[in-house]
Amino acid sequence: MALLALLSPLIIVLLAVMTVNMIVSPADRGGFFYREPRVSRGRLFGLLKFRTLRRDVLDQMRAADGHARLYEADSDNLTWTGRRLLKPWYLDEVPQLLNILRGDMSLVGPRPWPTEMVQRQVAEGRDYRNRIPAGLTGPAQVTKGEGIRYEDLDLRYVEACSSLSRWALMRYDLQILRETLAVVARGEGLNF
Repeated sequence: MALLALLSPLIIVLLAVMTVNMIVSPADRGGFFYREPRVSRGRLFGLLKFRTLRRDVLDQMRAADGHARLYEADSDNLTWTGRRLLKPWYLDEVPQLLNILRGDMSLVGPRPWPTEMVQRQVAEGRDYRNRIPAGLTGPAQVTKGEGIRYEDLDLRYVEACSSLSRWALMRYDLQILRETLAVVARGEGLNF
């Protein structure tokens, strides 16, 4: 809750910029937020995000039962605010603090995946997404992959959850959160 209060001025500025963008560009009009079905601890929940996709693209994504990541890779699909502000600085993820407050996910853990991707992973014998809460950030996000598969980084985190003491895991989580802030400060999100 304190983090939401701390970020409230940023949220107000983002909403104001999004409003101006929607006034200026009719193609970018639509809601401020959207939910996308994701899995955390084996349960389906609505991952809350600031809307970065144009309304027509979001409608197309929903009709195809797809997920945003595939559509966000094409800058033509993004609103001006999504392309210039939200995606490069990961600011589209800020509303997920509400998901954390609701208990849908935690601050640190493997990112929440869409149902079909989790089902595919489970069919291949890896069910860790059904056992631990998804996170706003995790080792895969702070390393940006760097030659290591995201899944391997997620599995290391899952192993740490079961092998480290509570205090050691808290220190590890704090380290990941510090590294996340550094990635955000460098603007290493999607850039177009």
